[in-house]
Amino acid sequence: MSSSVETVNNPGLRADTLGFGESVVMGVAGIGPAYSLAATAAVLIGSVGVLAPASLIYCGLIMFGIVFAFRHLNRLNANAGASYSWVTSIFSPAIGFFAGWTVIASSALFMVSGTLPAAAGTLKLFEPGLVDNQIAVTLIAAGWVVVIGAVVAKGIKLSSYTQIVFTVFEVGVLALLIALAAVGLTPVAAHAHSLAWFTGADFTPGLFATGAGIALFAFSGWDVTVNLNEETRDGARIAGRGSIVAAAMTVVLLAGFNAVALRVLSDADIENAGVNIVSALAEKLMPHPWDYIAVIAVMLSTVGTLETSILQFARTLFAMGRDNVLHPRYARLHQTYRTPWLATLLITMLGLLLLLLSLFLSSIKTVIGDSVIAFYYALAGLACAWHFRKRALTGVGEFVFLLAWPLLGVVFCLFIAVCNVPTYDLTTNVLAIGGIAIGIVPYLWSRSRLTDRTATSAAA
Repeated sequence: MSSSVETVNNPGLRADTLGFGESVVMGVAGIGPAYSLAATAAVLIGSVGVLAPASLIYCGLIMFGIVFAFRHLNRLNANAGASYSWVTSIFSPAIGFFAGWTVIASSALFMVSGTLPAAAGTLKLFEPGLVDNQIAVTLIAAGWVVVIGAVVAKGIKLSSYTQIVFTVFEVGVLALLIALAAVGLTPVAAHAHSLAWFTGADFTPGLFATGAGIALFAFSGWDVTVNLNEETRDGARIAGRGSIVAAAMTVVLLAGFNAVALRVLSDADIENAGVNIVSALAEKLMPHPWDYIAVIAVMLSTVGTLETSILQFARTLFAMGRDNVLHPRYARLHQTYRTPWLATLLITMLGLLLLLLSLFLSSIKTVIGDSVIAFYYALAGLACAWHFRKRALTGVGEFVFLLAWPLLGVVFCLFIAVCNVPTYDLTTNVLAIGGIAIGIVPYLWSRSRLTDRTATSAAA
């Protein structure tokens, strides 16, 4: 999509920077498998027991309808705004605005729930005595926000190099733990293995719904690849392919880790481990201090996911500013690095503000925005099904990949969004739902500004 603010001196984002491998790395980093496991594995196993691997597999299969929807829409229009741009062109500017605003809100919410675990991991490595000191944790979290914000502002190539280091290490550690458990280093299995772990034969509707809600969060984040499509070589094709490969790799890692955790750890071990379940598994399988590589993996995974959240926020804000949907200042690029530096600065400052508020409002620390994420995934899936509805009737493959599978993903996302709202406390719901609703203010301001500009032009 061409930009009204691009000139010879401002040629747009740095094109042809990322290759297929880097796109896959970005997608895996967006999910952050080690972070996702730390945040969800103990809760998932505590909720559905030995059906945790099946929950992740089935959620992944259903969500691939949305992954394919993103791929098809990206081939239609490779735009850094991704779901914002697609929903705008297929449905309406108003619906598209809120699709983009939802990405912005979910990225902002992650600035607290993501950075505090990274800070705790950092202190566990270097100053274990301060892990329970909330002020120290918040200060380290703020440091990570500033550092990663600077990396993103510096350029997409530096961001990709950083992610390659973080992601290769984290995936390597998880694969090592799965391999060590699979070869049977533990003398007695904590849980008797059964194919039902993977087939879900013992699912009830209630158990499936419970597991799916947790699994959705663990699986989210792969879509950062399409927000970087304008900076990817042959971005219309490669960015979508990268998200598919990243999503497939992560489903295998998440399901595999949950399976070996069930094999190695007892119910009491899992409950006591909580968010430290990756470390708990490493302690069972590796001698000290080698087990500390799990702490490093979770820390780097969390920081990597923070980086992809900043990238999604900045690229979405850039695209909306470029289209004059938000103020054009957000479309300004750094003359040297060609990154939306003002949008990056905004999310960095917003992250610091939310971290400060988290010292006084404890609920901010736990907001992960499942319903927020599900909302914009559902909009993109619906846009795909609607746009390709006629083409979908030309063959079985087209019907499955362009219509049926995306619509299944839409229904799944909306189901999770509705089911999750009653499970959160008031503060969490206000922050998550209110984060989307407050978008009404900039939307109305934008409409008013554009209306005034049109009226002035007509009068002239």
